[in-house]
Amino acid sequence: MPGKRSAARAFPRLIPGGLDTGACGPLESIIRDMALHMRGSVFLLSLLLAAGCDRGDHPRQIGRPAPDFTISDSGRTLQLSSYRGRVVLLNFWASWCAPCVEEIPALNQLQREMPQLVVVGVDVDEDPAAYQRFLAQHEVDFLTIRDAQRRSNALYGTFVFPDTYAIDRGGQIRRKFVSAQDWTSPEIVDYLSHL
Repeated sequence: MPGKRSAARAFPRLIPGGLDTGACGPLESIIRDMALHMRGSVFLLSLLLAAGCDRGDHPRQIGRPAPDFTISDSGRTLQLSSYRGRVVLLNFWASWCAPCVEEIPALNQLQREMPQLVVVGVDVDEDPAAYQRFLAQHEVDFLTIRDAQRRSNALYGTFVFPDTYAIDRGGQIRRKFVSAQDWTSPEIVDYLSHL
């Protein structure tokens, strides 16, 4: 049974690290290019996976000050730090996101049942018409604003939606909720009422 070494002798220009160090043939050049691209792809994949490690509900930001931002859209301006002194539930969402649509009724209900809490929804849609249609169709009752440049979610490392951050009265991130939640569950309501 031929091994790698015999294959390298039979096809020296085709096997990386082969015995022949002569001129590159077109196939060897293609293989070398593919190997370089694969190394680059593995590196990029590693970076993406490392970034995804922070997607869990205990990211590195827990216990740290919530990054402040100011968003202006359609004549309205929202500055996150203006809610200091109140518990904030910061929800990043998009109109095309099915789990985002799923949790809207529970977020609406949570805001009604806990008026001392501020639910702030940041939509990342680029299209202002899609954002307005979504608000009308889903009767969003909590405070929302559109960040088409997606700067605010980038400050939090959020690129998959929905992601929600519980921010205490002092402006510290206390918890991250990944994906859609039942915001009216006794566990979540109890947690938020003790912040």
